[in-house]
Amino acid sequence: MGEQNTLKEKTAKGLLWGGMSNGIQQLLTLVFGIILARKLSQADYGMIGMLAIFSAIAACMQEGGFISALNRKKEVTQRDYNAVFWASLLTSIFFYALFFFTAPLIARFYGIPELAPLARYSFLSFLLVSLSIAPRAYIFRNMMVRQSSIISIVSVFLSGVVGIVMAMNGFAYWGIATQNIVFTLSVSVLNYYFSGWRPSLQIDLRPIREILGFSSRLIATNILTAVNANYFSVLLGRFYTREEVGDFTQANKWNTMGHSFITSMLYGIAQPVLTKVQDDIPRQKQIFRKLLRFTAFVSFPAMLTLSLVSHEFIVILITEKWLNSAHMLRLLCVAGAVMPVSYLFSNLLISRGHSSSYMWCMLAQCIAQLVVVGLAVPFGIRFMVVGFVAVNILWVVPWFFLARKEIHLSVVEALKDVTPYMLLAIGSVGIAYLATYGISNLYFSLVAKVSVSVAIYCISLWLLHSTIFKEAVLFMVKKEIT
Repeated sequence: MGEQNTLKEKTAKGLLWGGMSNGIQQLLTLVFGIILARKLSQADYGMIGMLAIFSAIAACMQEGGFISALNRKKEVTQRDYNAVFWASLLTSIFFYALFFFTAPLIARFYGIPELAPLARYSFLSFLLVSLSIAPRAYIFRNMMVRQSSIISIVSVFLSGVVGIVMAMNGFAYWGIATQNIVFTLSVSVLNYYFSGWRPSLQIDLRPIREILGFSSRLIATNILTAVNANYFSVLLGRFYTREEVGDFTQANKWNTMGHSFITSMLYGIAQPVLTKVQDDIPRQKQIFRKLLRFTAFVSFPAMLTLSLVSHEFIVILITEKWLNSAHMLRLLCVAGAVMPVSYLFSNLLISRGHSSSYMWCMLAQCIAQLVVVGLAVPFGIRFMVVGFVAVNILWVVPWFFLARKEIHLSVVEALKDVTPYMLLAIGSVGIAYLATYGISNLYFSLVAKVSVSVAIYCISLWLLHSTIFKEAVLFMVKKEIT
């Protein structure tokens, strides 16, 4: 009972710290994003967006699934962490050299010569990220959510300041690239500071073999995830203009900020907690269902409300020059509401040790996305976004059926956990839209839509005696953060 209470306490505090951390990060990112978007052009963001897929793939390769693999081990030693450090560093050196020499080919593919030097500079972040993987694995395994929160907040602040200073001094897309590099450098330094872990000069990669089977499937899956998240910019850069890439990059950034607020809270908690109780299926199912209800409780109202106010949000914050982004954001947020649910199901598979099922499901999703969006290319960006959204929403079904076999979760149980919050969120947003229809003032419209939507949602949950809602309120009111 004592261990159960400790785990419950860690989970609650982790979610609270994760929520606070992400709230502060989102606020900082919002402020910095507004300033940069007002100062820079669509073409500037388009230049960075075209390189995003290469950075994402390299990051997946150097991380190697080591964080999740170490988390699953019963016992982890200094030797294991040290092996991960050297494997990550050597992998990143290889990939930086590869992309350094192929940068001209990337520039030729897009038909933009300026991309070659930008790519070589941007990809320096590969080397910096690799240095932090071992200490980050230590922090993740030990559920040091408070320390992880501080690392993220400080890094976002420092990198944001650097990005703004460079943009104000006319460095354009070089400022965005430098912002990313400063962020990874700050994360690396602070991970060492808070973890207390240090590498040794003895290079022994034998422990890597023990976790390679599990981690190799995660590598493949993470690459597919990276491709899935970034191929849109590749297609747009190849068939459309850099300005259109910039519009999508901006819309996708705000959508990602929204749904990652929830997934980041879950990241530091879901997998470690579910792994700790993997031998007790009934208890793991109980914990998973509570996490599922919490995810639906937060995700659907947050993302659907952002979709509702996308026009006002974009125009007020970053001016009418980004109006095309608002149309894309409205659609993307619908998929963003479902993504945290899919993320939670996938984390359950990893905690159960089924990285192969995770990999094949992600591969199938990636192929479906590519086919649907590829077919939509001749019809324009709007059709491509609709196809992207549709596949993301529908793919929660395969994730559910894979998770169902692991913890014997029935369709009725899953619907009971998710559907009430989804329907309440849809209803709240619908009423807010009708109640505020015709308001011409953008500021008044934004405040009115958000206020009505949130008020109706919260009042409905209270009247329906929602356990998750009351627990969240009571925890925020009564608990001290220690």
